[in-house]
Amino acid sequence: IGCRAIETSARSAILMDIDNNRILYEKNINEKRSVASISKIMTAVVAIESGKLDDIIVIGDEINSSYGSGIYIQIGEEILLRDLVYGLMLRSGNDAALAIAKYVGGSIEKFVDMMNEKLKALGLADSAHFTNCVGLYDDNHYCTVYDMAVIMKAAIQNDLCREFLSKHTYTTAPTKEHPEGIEISNWFLRRIEDKDTGGEVLCAKTGYVVQSKNCAVSYGT
Repeated sequence: IGCRAIETSARSAILMDIDNNRILYEKNINEKRSVASISKIMTAVVAIESGKLDDIIVIGDEINSSYGSGIYIQIGEEILLRDLVYGLMLRSGNDAALAIAKYVGGSIEKFVDMMNEKLKALGLADSAHFTNCVGLYDDNHYCTVYDMAVIMKAAIQNDLCREFLSKHTYTTAPTKEHPEGIEISNWFLRRIEDKDTGGEVLCAKTGYVVQSKNCAVSYGT
């Protein structure tokens, strides 16, 4: 793999060859950062590894604390966990994240513990820590861009997770509240699908909070 000279205004950035972990470009890769909604990749990994994707979830009042981006599920709605993960990845649904965490972890707090256990399993516990499943700003919710590259590599090595991250559009199964399903799109992939990126971006997730500004992580060839 060759790499042209890169200039970026990002405070931290990394380009890694995942076949051999060779770092092709780096800028402040070990500085801890707020990573906003790209945190949701770890939320998805933990949810997928639970083996419960085909379970039907009854949405509870955990979504009452959701604000920002969402897929607009309703309390009492019965929806597949799989569809919530699509909503998490494609529309960055905060309501989907909270519903996933409550169901898979038994409580949102226990699910966050599972996220941090996964960080430990990936060897990232010394430089990364999560306090929520959404990516909301918290002084103790952070990782480095190197950590995020390792998390993304773990995600795409899981065939199911790679499927979620690579989908451009998806419609959930019908529910009583959404009889035609919920149509969702990965707007980042949609915006660049006709652009010359010098290759092909296969999977991507973006994020934004005021403290982190724009964040993105992607996998491509």
